[in-house]
Amino acid sequence: MLARMEDADTDEGLAAARRAPQRTCLATRENVPVERMLRFVAAPDGAVVPDLARNLPGRGAWVSASREALEKAIKQKAFSRAFRGKAQADARLLELVDHLIERSALEALSLANKAGRIVTGNAKVESAIVAGKAIAIYHSADGSADGKRKLDGLSRRIEAEGGAKIPSLTLFTGSQLDLALGRPNVVHAALLASPASGGFLERSLRLKRWRDGDIALGDVPGKSNQELEDE
Repeated sequence: MLARMEDADTDEGLAAARRAPQRTCLATRENVPVERMLRFVAAPDGAVVPDLARNLPGRGAWVSASREALEKAIKQKAFSRAFRGKAQADARLLELVDHLIERSALEALSLANKAGRIVTGNAKVESAIVAGKAIAIYHSADGSADGKRKLDGLSRRIEAEGGAKIPSLTLFTGSQLDLALGRPNVVHAALLASPASGGFLERSLRLKRWRDGDIALGDVPGKSNQELEDE
């Protein structure tokens, strides 16, 4: 019986991982769509390794893609059970996953900037919102609360008048935004609509879901869940 339970806690490898539309979360025991989960594998040295790209060989264990769920799985020693004692996880795994998801989001922001889909500065961001070109607003975590309040207020007014909902994201420090966008003193930025912009934005929303657990995958403008997963 124990062996059957442990087998149910892991997939049978990459081929099986790619077939199943849902997996059981180690922390909550709920069946969750795989696009809202994180896969982990056991390394030869006994470490639990996050497999964000879902391409690492071996049996994989799955956890809902939120910090809260992963923290619960670690406290419950769920990885040790799933991998039959061959791997264990501690709090360092939380920080590693946060770093990897954050880095992925920043890389996507950098790519969007290189593609000409980012504008910065209060005036340009405001213009993008009014013109209906912005699909997300980024505020630096250490920036002016007043500037954030004004831009978000404008976005909400336009939404109330029938415009699209624009996510407001405060995920990065000013220095992180400066580095990702290759320019100094970034406080506010907007991601502009384009065929590829939904994929760029999804990586930021994934980071927000991981930290806050309050955004659904389908909130990405102009992208279906399958399109996002294929990217």
